[in-house]
Amino acid sequence: MNPTQLCFETICVEHRRFSILMPYHEARLNRTRQLLWASREPLALRDCLEVPDYVDNDKHKCRVTYGEEIVKVEWEKYHPRTIRSLRVVEANYLDYAFKYKDRRALDFLYDQRGSYDDVLIIKDGLITDSSYANVALFNGTGWYTPEQPILAGTQRAYLLNEGVIVPRAIRASEVSDYRHIKLFNAMLPWQDAPMATVEN
Repeated sequence: MNPTQLCFETICVEHRRFSILMPYHEARLNRTRQLLWASREPLALRDCLEVPDYVDNDKHKCRVTYGEEIVKVEWEKYHPRTIRSLRVVEANYLDYAFKYKDRRALDFLYDQRGSYDDVLIIKDGLITDSSYANVALFNGTGWYTPEQPILAGTQRAYLLNEGVIVPRAIRASEVSDYRHIKLFNAMLPWQDAPMATVEN
């Protein structure tokens, strides 16, 4: 844990409305504030944010940077990435349990993708996440997400609560047992999540 680092939340706004994941963002922000800065007074995140006039109906990112208190709110039109292939990389040292603003360790892994679109991070022999999204794998009967992701995302928490995905320890050596992999995060709801075959 490093309380000197700032953290952030990326909240989806579409048609000038905040995502249904707002309670999950608020819960993670306040949990992080409590663990890193011993903040006892929770923030009502929705009360701290107002969609500015220049944000139109398109999908936007609302990026909230915070420490013990919110320090910056930024707005940016969202442009989804095209993901068709993933390169497997190992990172047994990686620790990103909190959504730190400093993403250099993840960027370093992303830079190893070569001709692939993103990386699939393996830690201690287990599948975790891509560089920017949680993942789930389909084995023909159900979708399974790694039990121990690098970062437990808000979309992941929602999908677990809805029963869409099931947590499971998935070893890198077991990938061939699955057919497809989906990448999802706060900006990519399940129905829009890019999907690739395991062969890719």
